[in-house]
Amino acid sequence: MSGEIDAGVRQLVLVHGRAKAKTMVEPEHRSLVDITAEVLADDEGKIGITYTGFCLTSLPHKRLPDEQLWEKEGHKVTLTIEPGRIKRAGATQAKYIGVPYGARARMILLYLQTQAVRTGSREVELGRSMRDWLGRMGLSWGGETGKALREQAARIAHCHLKFSWEGEEADGWVKGGFVRSGLRFHAGGRNDSQGELWEDRVVLDEVFYDSLRRHPVPLRETALRQLAAKSASLDLYIWLAYRLHTLQKPTPVRWSALAQQFGSNYGRLRSFREHFSKALAPAVAAYPEARVESGDDGLLLFPSRSPVAPKLVSLGASKPPVQGPGLWPKR
Repeated sequence: MSGEIDAGVRQLVLVHGRAKAKTMVEPEHRSLVDITAEVLADDEGKIGITYTGFCLTSLPHKRLPDEQLWEKEGHKVTLTIEPGRIKRAGATQAKYIGVPYGARARMILLYLQTQAVRTGSREVELGRSMRDWLGRMGLSWGGETGKALREQAARIAHCHLKFSWEGEEADGWVKGGFVRSGLRFHAGGRNDSQGELWEDRVVLDEVFYDSLRRHPVPLRETALRQLAAKSASLDLYIWLAYRLHTLQKPTPVRWSALAQQFGSNYGRLRSFREHFSKALAPAVAAYPEARVESGDDGLLLFPSRSPVAPKLVSLGASKPPVQGPGLWPKR
């Protein structure tokens, strides 16, 4: 695979519209047409927020052994997550419940970060607000999805983390958590329709919240919805949303560097490239402004407009958003 990724799909949608464009591509690319069309048709411009550190590192995609620590290296930053413990009723000792993983954990974290920055408070109201937001992301409350959401919420609430930054402008902490209190699902019942599946609020960890406020990265809510079930594509979209609009010139990224940041459990670089390319296509489809080329040596990233208009990104941040701690050149 080489050349600019999904530029053809984007152009087809713009010129011919969704229905006609879907007849002009291979069957396996029709989902990319749908993603691009949804994002291009978005007139509301609602946004989500994440912390800079999550643009360069990420949670695991699959479940790890409950007692296993997670460590992920990115460019000048390392994320370490220690699993928490819960003592069940009647148990003699607490047991590990594992680190958060997968797309659902990412969506819960995105909601908490978005609301905290939007309201300027580390106390995030839940109830109907969170229920409605996750509903817009296509995450239903019943059956296996609801069970998975409750499990990931518990993992998030009990784990401990640290972002370790390199360099003189290091920004991180020795040990902290995603949340200080709250974030517990109730099993539900008669009052489900009233949005009472949740405690009233979550209080984010103070140090994490302060870092989030200083380094927020804006994301397009419609894009998040399109990628809500694709954890690898979601990570790549978040990375590109942070990376591309800060560039001043075309920048190559070698496959070996991409494998270090995004690879996991791939025995060969060729195997990683195949999986990476499959995950990258939906991410770029959800970011129509992105200009990315793929070649034998890796990716070539071009300066691209942010997926979110600058006028929408004030949100009370104490410093200009999307500028990490000395990682990329400012524009």
